[in-house]
Amino acid sequence: MQVRRIFGLWAALLTLAWGITTWLGSAALPADTGALWWQLRRHGLYLTGVWSIGMMSLVMLLALRQPWQDRLLGGMDQVYRLHKWAGIAAGVTAIMHWAIKEFMGDWVNDTWGRAGKPARDAVLAWVTDWRGLSKDVGEWAFYALVLLIVLTLWQKLLPYRPWRKLHRVMPVLYLALVFHTVALMPLALWTGPVGALLAVLLVLGSGAALWSLLGRIGRARSYAGRIHSVQLLGSNPERDPLEVVCALPADWPGHAPGQFVFATLEDAEGPHPFTVASAQGACGQAEDGSALLRLVIKPLGDYTRQLHQRLQPGQSIRIEGPYGQFKAQGGEGRKQVWIAGGVGITPFLALLEARQRATAVGPSAPVCMHYCTRDAASDGVLPRVQALAASAQPPIPLQVHDAARKQYLCPEDLLRHQGPLEIWLCGPVGLGDMVRTHARQQNGWRVHQEAFEMR
Repeated sequence: MQVRRIFGLWAALLTLAWGITTWLGSAALPADTGALWWQLRRHGLYLTGVWSIGMMSLVMLLALRQPWQDRLLGGMDQVYRLHKWAGIAAGVTAIMHWAIKEFMGDWVNDTWGRAGKPARDAVLAWVTDWRGLSKDVGEWAFYALVLLIVLTLWQKLLPYRPWRKLHRVMPVLYLALVFHTVALMPLALWTGPVGALLAVLLVLGSGAALWSLLGRIGRARSYAGRIHSVQLLGSNPERDPLEVVCALPADWPGHAPGQFVFATLEDAEGPHPFTVASAQGACGQAEDGSALLRLVIKPLGDYTRQLHQRLQPGQSIRIEGPYGQFKAQGGEGRKQVWIAGGVGITPFLALLEARQRATAVGPSAPVCMHYCTRDAASDGVLPRVQALAASAQPPIPLQVHDAARKQYLCPEDLLRHQGPLEIWLCGPVGLGDMVRTHARQQNGWRVHQEAFEMR
């Protein structure tokens, strides 16, 4: 909900700034119909341009992974959701901008003629000679932007690793579109509220793009560690998760249960987000006194399926973070329910460890937990979940939903808890959709869902 609200406010801000500028700076439209259509084309061209570069600026700012963004949106997973939808919006409005430029002029000319066509708008004096170049640069940047968005959304076309390398040209495309905007935006728009807003966004967005190109994103929150131990939780490396315990340096700030980190195991692969599957201090210390942190990695892609062969104790690892606001706290007057599905169990492992006698801080509110697994008999994590739930303070009732035995989580399982619920959920999209759909039909239920995706 927070993502939708901020996305809507951002779109409204861009539209309002453009509307006020147009209203303050435009004379009455000519009375003849031909002039009206030409004016509508001109305004449509500029409004879609403002939308597109404004959304692209938001994309660049969100890519910085700042802690204040994490807090504002309720987790870095939500930051990436907004980043993704702002990118889609930038692409859609760029297509609209291109279509108006390429086709609407010909249609108006064929239908109404050239009578009343506005003269070419004046631009900033120092960029007048760059009009032609900026049009060409903007057109090719537009084609590349649309291609990148298609490859991002249609994930089967391009695996993550080559997509990540290709995605790194996005700051270059943004800087090209900044040049296109500065050279072609009318002088009348620069002198109004939309000009002031875009000037700030273009400067901030360009700074973010350069910061990204220099490889500085996340550097201030990165820590050089090493792999302490590696263990396959099961017998099938193609299916069972891999436990990786990392030894971190003394300046590691610690983490809260439910948070995640970006882990770089190989420079060529880049950072991947993994939820921390241990409470602070629950893993103890290494022989040299280094703090230990546990990651549980599910073999979901080509890269993670090979990690059991590629990782060895003593290898270096870079940890960036921590991030996330998946705190699993109850609301006043609501019963707290945890729902985990598949690899979504990882934040709950840390939360369960935080409720053990040795690590618990203060009294803990009662919780009921549901764990959805494909096959309970071969689930290498399930025994640990059961043991931690039983030894939690107070003990946490655990219901296991075994897909192999057709024991799926259903709305009736949640209704048995009675009363308004505070649901914390991490799992597959389908599970989240089912829970959210049912929660909307109830009175006072709240759902907090961890929904992190890199693309």
